[in-house]
Amino acid sequence: MSRSNWHGHLELEYGNTDLATKLVHTHTQAPFRMQRPFYPEGDRICHSIIVHTAGGVVGGDRLTSQIKLQPNTHALITNAAAAKIYRSNGQIAVQETKITVGAGACLEWLPQETIVFAGADYTQKLRIDLEPKALWLGWDLTRFGRTARGEVFCPGQWRSHCEIWQAGKPIWCDRQRLVGQMELLESSNGLARKAILGSLVLAGQPANPEIIAQIKQAWLAIVSAEQNLINYADASIHDAGVTSTILGLVCRYRGNSSHLAKQWFKQIWQLLRSAYLELPVCQPRVWQ
Repeated sequence: MSRSNWHGHLELEYGNTDLATKLVHTHTQAPFRMQRPFYPEGDRICHSIIVHTAGGVVGGDRLTSQIKLQPNTHALITNAAAAKIYRSNGQIAVQETKITVGAGACLEWLPQETIVFAGADYTQKLRIDLEPKALWLGWDLTRFGRTARGEVFCPGQWRSHCEIWQAGKPIWCDRQRLVGQMELLESSNGLARKAILGSLVLAGQPANPEIIAQIKQAWLAIVSAEQNLINYADASIHDAGVTSTILGLVCRYRGNSSHLAKQWFKQIWQLLRSAYLELPVCQPRVWQ
């Protein structure tokens, strides 16, 4: 490994002390760093912010994270800024995260947007193990190319592999791969001339039809509100959908507006927080 490559590692463990969630173990190896935990909702929910001090990920970087929530804890984890995946130097950049959510615990995994530059070669892996009555609520939003500069994700390689297990059985597995070639970027089986992909997943409890209907209605309301500016209802601009899974639901976005994607995801988050956790939305301070 070149001296210019990072081999970062992050370990977090949350424990339950007198009904308060505390960060009982932290270990970071550069470029990872943790901000001090804070409690805008009281001691029961620990908000944590991960900082990537290098400013971005380059070819040859290997970043690993291990996160554990002990039973009956509740954590909300985000990062301080959008992640940037730079053009590859001929090597693959890999980021791998393994998470265990204990019995009766809840993890809200809400990272900010990832921007994958043209020429990047990047693999992300996420494995979540849920114990009985554990709940996972997470999202992922990826922009391909620096679209504000007119950049297209060509060439490039992007791979994403997410697995969620409970009681030793897979309840959701998702593999995606995008090769930065114009045929795939323009194909309906690829990006369909769009630049942003997003997924929001609830896992650990079944989703009822009423929640599914509310999520769909939230999207229609967002589209309707934006029609006065741009015809966001045009199917060539945005695709969005929601479906139930074995123990949860999955929401997908494919389009050209991170603003709309974030707006919809935050509304879904609010609906799910209210329905499953009986909590109002409390946005992490770094989002402001």
